[in-house]
Amino acid sequence: MMARRALSVSVRVLGAMTLLGGLWLAVWILQPLPHGLLDSSPAPGLLLQDRRGGELRTTRSNDGSRRRWVSLTEMDPDLIAAFLATEDRRFYRHHGVDLRAAVRALATNQRAGRVVSGGSTITMQVARMLRPAARDWGGKLRQVTWALRLERHLDKHAILEQYLNRVPLGQGAIGVEAAAALYFAASAGDLSAGQAALLAGVARAPSSDNPLVSGSRASRRRSQALGRLAALGFVSPATAARAADEPVLARERSSPFLAPHFTTRVIAWIEGAGGSAGTWRTSLDFGLQAELEREVRHTVEMLNARGVRHGAVVVLDNPTGEILAWIGSPDFWADTAGQVDMVVSPRQPGSALKPFLYALAFDRGRTAASILPDIARVYQTATGPYSPRNYDRRFHGPVRAREALASSYNLPAVELASLLGAGSVLQVLRGAGFTSLGRSAEFYGLGLALGNGDVTLLELANGYRSLVNGGEWRPYRWRASAPGEPVEPGRRFASAGSAALVLDILADPLARIPGFGLETPLDFPFPVAAKTGTSRHFTDNWAVGATGRFTVAVWVGNFSGRPMEGVSGVSGAGPLLHRSVLATARHYPPGTLPTPELARAAPTTICRLSGLRATAACPRTAEWFLPGSAPEHSCHWHRDGKTVLPVEYAEWAQQNGQEGLTSGGLRRDATARAAPDRFHLVSPKDGDVYRMPPGADGRYVTLALRAAGPRAEGVRWFVDGEIYREGRWRLRQGVHRIRGVSTGGEVAEATVRVE
Repeated sequence: MMARRALSVSVRVLGAMTLLGGLWLAVWILQPLPHGLLDSSPAPGLLLQDRRGGELRTTRSNDGSRRRWVSLTEMDPDLIAAFLATEDRRFYRHHGVDLRAAVRALATNQRAGRVVSGGSTITMQVARMLRPAARDWGGKLRQVTWALRLERHLDKHAILEQYLNRVPLGQGAIGVEAAAALYFAASAGDLSAGQAALLAGVARAPSSDNPLVSGSRASRRRSQALGRLAALGFVSPATAARAADEPVLARERSSPFLAPHFTTRVIAWIEGAGGSAGTWRTSLDFGLQAELEREVRHTVEMLNARGVRHGAVVVLDNPTGEILAWIGSPDFWADTAGQVDMVVSPRQPGSALKPFLYALAFDRGRTAASILPDIARVYQTATGPYSPRNYDRRFHGPVRAREALASSYNLPAVELASLLGAGSVLQVLRGAGFTSLGRSAEFYGLGLALGNGDVTLLELANGYRSLVNGGEWRPYRWRASAPGEPVEPGRRFASAGSAALVLDILADPLARIPGFGLETPLDFPFPVAAKTGTSRHFTDNWAVGATGRFTVAVWVGNFSGRPMEGVSGVSGAGPLLHRSVLATARHYPPGTLPTPELARAAPTTICRLSGLRATAACPRTAEWFLPGSAPEHSCHWHRDGKTVLPVEYAEWAQQNGQEGLTSGGLRRDATARAAPDRFHLVSPKDGDVYRMPPGADGRYVTLALRAAGPRAEGVRWFVDGEIYREGRWRLRQGVHRIRGVSTGGEVAEATVRVE
């Protein structure tokens, strides 16, 4: 009995509270709207500047504001119909809340297990714009009550006008007038059916699906909106089909729109962080940007006959991480593919990831002189047998790590990955900032050593920048640094010593000769650690060049993934990298790379073949060794005038015509694998003729001075009888005689004629 009495009291109390709440809500709804709530005063605009204050882009309209209020009668009827069809088709039949849409949204969300539909009416969206609230149940209730109040005091036309002038449509554009001007260089009163549908479609996800961020996603949104318009009878199917073929953007601009991929990404970052209005000084150097944009277009034109349609470049300042240049495609306005931004679009980088593998190996006890097998091997993996091959389809036998990395041999890299473990390699790569590698180590397997995981050009550039910064990763930044501003904290993924060794190898033109030949686009008149990469089937070319001051990363290929016609990293991305590095050096002194010596490394004379301490019978070279890593034993591959290789190279020697050059009693003369038997000049050669490129900066028109043979280290160079202490000679017109003198006193000469 008492329980029934208590329940009856509770019901009466609950009923009374509900009645009082309803009465309070009714009174609150009847109250006049707050003064100034609906004011249409212009909001401050967003202005992006380059690092020197030059205007890159603005979301302001011609009257200086970010938006211009337009009445409903000034708007194109197709535009109004498109928003009603996509956002609230029963707008003129409900009183602020559409119960059918709310129930449908709830059911959809329950089936999906997440929020995929909000069920908000246009009136509810206006309420949220005027009175922002948290996106939870309390915020939703607040939104509903304000929607009911707006419906009580405003007619439908006034609510719709408020909505269309306040709706965010991406890239800082607020309202349909600002968006029409930004994307189509038009007004809200003069739009095609396709343009109207695109704006309505973008409203669902303005930051990610606007046509400046992704032309393909914007096109899909437009198609969905056109489908709704046709289904509701606002347009005919034929009109919808024609509208779907319209360009998603207009080329004409009423205000500056420079560095489009960069500024588009920056605005998305600003909006994602909750910012919008104001002036933002970016780190971009527009003078360098414009120069590199021309280089990208030139590269694509030169390689067009070989199936190349696209290219990209990004430049980072090494000390600060500031983005100095960002070119995502040759022509932002070309078509829907023009908005694809290859600076941040993940693709397979090929051999460009190898330096990080070698940095790990050096930290695990390997050295630049460690011998790695470049022979046929089959690795048993979780996905089956794996038989890697080199780019040149050859096997090179025993190779030192220096030569293996500089010449980008694949088999030694896979062997290292097998010894170190794919998990360790993946951990180092993620530590170096390659967050795009989101799969497991088992998914990538040993192919990770050859770049079988998708990464972005921006990640690649920042990874190489981190090597220059001593193996410490720090984030890049798009805003210009203020004087004295502290550098953001980073994380270490490699020791300073191993990073310096990797850079020394990548900047070593002699170690690169076996894989790339004497003259390559990776040769520069100042120290540059350079590396190329080519993905499988020639779909992507990559090249990176890091100096002491800046890092340049370039990509050449096709957005569609269509293979190029035999274009390698050297012939495709390499020339673009070369010109881009020289162009950047005209704006920023390249500086010097960290040397192994700074990491307390010391040089030791080793055998070229075995990597052990050299004896009198060995072909010699000098190599850097970090403290405690120098070889303790002398070479035993050369003895009694013969060369004896370890057993594992026997089959390789026999298959590659190395008569007797194997192990276990098969021997041959030491000259079989030694360096050339006489000291001679490799570059230049006697009688070479060089032509000065028209208009080229004389500082960068240089010739590499190289020698080979016994005692080819520490060569003294003489040009026209005067000693020359640099490794590259700046060309001068006329006929010149160049002499190289070896450490053993041997002399070699070449006569060069410069035209």
